[in-house]
Amino acid sequence: MKVAVTSQGEGLEATVDPRFGRARCFVVVDTETGEHHTVDNAQNVQAAQGAGIQAGRTVGGLGVAAILSGHVGPKAFATLRAAGVEVCTGATGTVGEAVETFKAGNLPPVTDADVEGHWV
Repeated sequence: MKVAVTSQGEGLEATVDPRFGRARCFVVVDTETGEHHTVDNAQNVQAAQGAGIQAGRTVGGLGVAAILSGHVGPKAFATLRAAGVEVCTGATGTVGEAVETFKAGNLPPVTDADVEGHWV
């Protein structure tokens, strides 16, 4: 299964970014093989508005089953779910640690956004 993790940098040792729409990058990880690559999200880091929706569209196009993030706002949540991507909030630590937490069943999908829009 492929998942994306909001990240402040590249690779499995990077710190999870608690923000979804304004995360610096997304690290896409194959949970079975451990293969991973980083997708830049720079276009949304300083966006005046719509960062969550645009980031949601980006992640929706990555072919991942789930996004692991600290928090996800309502518009991003709706965009991700419309793309068929499960949303898992509460991710912390490194990208690799978040993936392991997810694989252990301790980062389950949520049914709604956990913050208001424009959360910083």
